[in-house]
Amino acid sequence: MRVLLAEDDDGVAGALTEALYDNGHLPAHVRRGEDVLARHRQADLLLLDLGLPDLDGLEVLRKLRAVSALPVVVLTARGDERSVVRGLRLGADDYLVKPVRLAELLARIEAVTRRATAPAAPAPRTVRVADVEVDLDARRVTVGGTEVRLTAKEFEVLAALAARAGTAVSRQQLMDEVWGDAFLAVSRSLDVHLTQVRAKLGRPEVLTTIRGFGYRFGD
Repeated sequence: MRVLLAEDDDGVAGALTEALYDNGHLPAHVRRGEDVLARHRQADLLLLDLGLPDLDGLEVLRKLRAVSALPVVVLTARGDERSVVRGLRLGADDYLVKPVRLAELLARIEAVTRRATAPAAPAPRTVRVADVEVDLDARRVTVGGTEVRLTAKEFEVLAALAARAGTAVSRQQLMDEVWGDAFLAVSRSLDVHLTQVRAKLGRPEVLTTIRGFGYRFGD
């Protein structure tokens, strides 16, 4: 597989290039974001560091996603939650924080490539947990077959969780998605809306609070 490695640290790039080659890949190394945008059509996968000298890696990712569906694995020292969330929301297929074990990196590359080449399955648009059913297209919620009226913002909060049923979703990701930017949202607003959603559903067990992180809809 042709792997384009965007990394400004030549020592790290040399080690990664050698490891990729030894494991059957064909690596090509670039140091600048502009080089990524110029050469991405020659690759099957991009390993992207965010700390590039000319363009921030997230800006490279945003520009790339406007023209290409090339699988992208972010490999960076930025491990803060906001960078991770932004990277994934901008279209990264995976996000790894340095230092990373070689075996894990190779496994993630394989998994991302496998997903990229597999036939796309339509995402479920109606989510059911216990007797709570969320129709994401019709924006309709029923509990035990009876419709529950939610405000637009309450539904958006519930829908953001239902679309990832069974998966923990961070508070910051919820605020980014529902309010547009976590820095413009008041954290207390999220708590109020979730309290109202819980009360209207009457099924507190389907919405789990994960202390210090966020929330989960369903098991």
